[in-house]
Amino acid sequence: MSLEGVYDEGNVFALILQGKIPSTRLYEDEHTYAFLDIQPQSKGHSLVISKWSKARNMLEIEDEALAQVMATVKKVAAATHKALDPDGIHIAQFNGAAAGQTVFHLHFHIVPRWAGGPAGFSAHAQGNFADPAALEALAEEIRAQF
Repeated sequence: MSLEGVYDEGNVFALILQGKIPSTRLYEDEHTYAFLDIQPQSKGHSLVISKWSKARNMLEIEDEALAQVMATVKKVAAATHKALDPDGIHIAQFNGAAAGQTVFHLHFHIVPRWAGGPAGFSAHAQGNFADPAALEALAEEIRAQF
């Protein structure tokens, strides 16, 4: 998909927000939702999305929605740091298929990194699926830091 297009109400993140697909919630407020990635690139890999914006990418998002999402990115990154004590935290966001975007609902990745571990970001949605019970246990650990 190019940078231009129409928001798809059936994208996986829209379906999560509609309660049609389960997710492992880390944090939620009136405007944003954060949850663990089901194909994590490291322990604690999470995603943050707007609950109301229909932006597909950074070029479309309303300034207010972007500020709300970024405030939640900061909260989730801080809680992840406290819970998991990584050596670094990779925050990533992709715009358009050519840039690696696979879900066309603006979202930010928060990926904890440890020294000696893999660096960078492999193709999104290419890894193994995580065990749902393990994700829930990890989410409890991170949620305790809010």
